[in-house]
Amino acid sequence: MQAHRAAHALGLALLLALASVAAPASGQDVVQDPKQPSVDNPHMHIWGNSDLGNCWTHFDGNDSSGSASDGYGEETFGQGQQVEVDFSCSMQENLKQDLYLDANGTITFEFVVSIWSANDCDNSSQECIPLTFTLMKGSTEIAKQEFPSVNKNGNDESLQWNLNTNETMGRWNKSMEEPEIHVQFSWPGYNGLDCILPFVDCDGEFRFYYSNNENNDTVEANFPVINYTMPGEGGGDGGGIGGAVSDALPGFGLVMGIGALALAAVGASRLSREE
Repeated sequence: MQAHRAAHALGLALLLALASVAAPASGQDVVQDPKQPSVDNPHMHIWGNSDLGNCWTHFDGNDSSGSASDGYGEETFGQGQQVEVDFSCSMQENLKQDLYLDANGTITFEFVVSIWSANDCDNSSQECIPLTFTLMKGSTEIAKQEFPSVNKNGNDESLQWNLNTNETMGRWNKSMEEPEIHVQFSWPGYNGLDCILPFVDCDGEFRFYYSNNENNDTVEANFPVINYTMPGEGGGDGGGIGGAVSDALPGFGLVMGIGALALAAVGASRLSREE
């Protein structure tokens, strides 16, 4: 009888060990690729090349590989030409796990731009798109913010966009719903009388600064990232000891479930022998 009980105990131990190895991980695991978002790494940095032909993002502020050494990208336009840009900054790599945000938090975007163009625009005869930033969730437009009063005199200007999150922004599925920033601007170029003077440069310009800019201005998006334990790992409300341990050890609920089955099997075997 003792030998049988020892065998059952050994079987239970093996089941628990296998369950702990195979247990699924919760969202926003502690061990992270520095280019991926996490609770401790919520700042999405912006990088790109010198002509705005390629703009990308990731969450590692120390990795500016491939980004323009001057810390910005720009396009220039001939005198009087429309100053027009339309580009996107996408994540350099797909999300490796689902991204979870506080549905009652705030995403803070900080940008720096420099624009040289005409100041006024006649909508009846000219194309006019004020500086506009759009947040995409994969192919879905989440929110858009216009900055109609941005200065157009060629000086650097810092801009901030505070976007309140909601349930739609609570979960971003990996490999298909990466955050992307779309930038648009279209305004008439400057063509004043002073442009006839030989020492006056009236070429239009749009400059967009990256996170490695030489002025150390903040250029990033700060996401309210939260940890999330997969449903079913510690009870309906996650309360009590089981819920607390489940939050601390992803997959613990699975371990407990398999352990319970093993104990039930041991109990059934003992009962059959006693009968």
